[in-house]
Amino acid sequence: MLELAILGLLKEQPLHGYELKKRLGDTLGFLWGVSYGSLYPALRRLERDGAIEIVDPAQTSRASVPATGSISGEAAAAKLRRLTKPTRRTRKAYRITAGGEEQFTRLLIADAPAGVDEDRDFSLKFAFARHLSSDGRLELLRRRRAHLADRLSRARSTGAAKGDRYTRSLAEHRTKSTERDLEWVDELISTERRALSAATEASTPPPKAATVASKGVPA
Repeated sequence: MLELAILGLLKEQPLHGYELKKRLGDTLGFLWGVSYGSLYPALRRLERDGAIEIVDPAQTSRASVPATGSISGEAAAAKLRRLTKPTRRTRKAYRITAGGEEQFTRLLIADAPAGVDEDRDFSLKFAFARHLSSDGRLELLRRRRAHLADRLSRARSTGAAKGDRYTRSLAEHRTKSTERDLEWVDELISTERRALSAATEASTPPPKAATVASKGVPA
């Protein structure tokens, strides 16, 4: 799951490890907390697999400072280059490769791996659903709907929860939460289908008008 999140963020722009950790926390912090102890091994695995590559942010910083042709301008540019010198945390920046793009798509459409929390897996993939085609998003939503429907069916088949009123209240809350999630997914599926239908109609050329020969046509 962490590899998918990293590749998804690097699709937008190259990032160094410190900024990548911050964005993982800001955008996906509701899923898990990311530590450097888990981030950098994942980055090394992705680099070893050819999914990402290292770029030097210092080269970009120096190249972005134009020559001025004046002594005062060159002095200011030299000062700016010193200020933009990369620190230990920003020395390495990562960007996604063509192979990483393919791996990201495979991870995004794959079923949840065994032992992985399905709720977290779906939430992560849905956060990057804009990178999928309409058909891909529909497939992701259909799988989620099937999972929720199965969960709801099992909850209802057990009947009234046993135990004290707190245990029963908790079971009822979970059932209602699943019902609300199912309604939400159904709305998303309907919206996606409407958008797909509208796009299909827009791309379909209008039928050609029938032509009538100028001769031999009865008056």
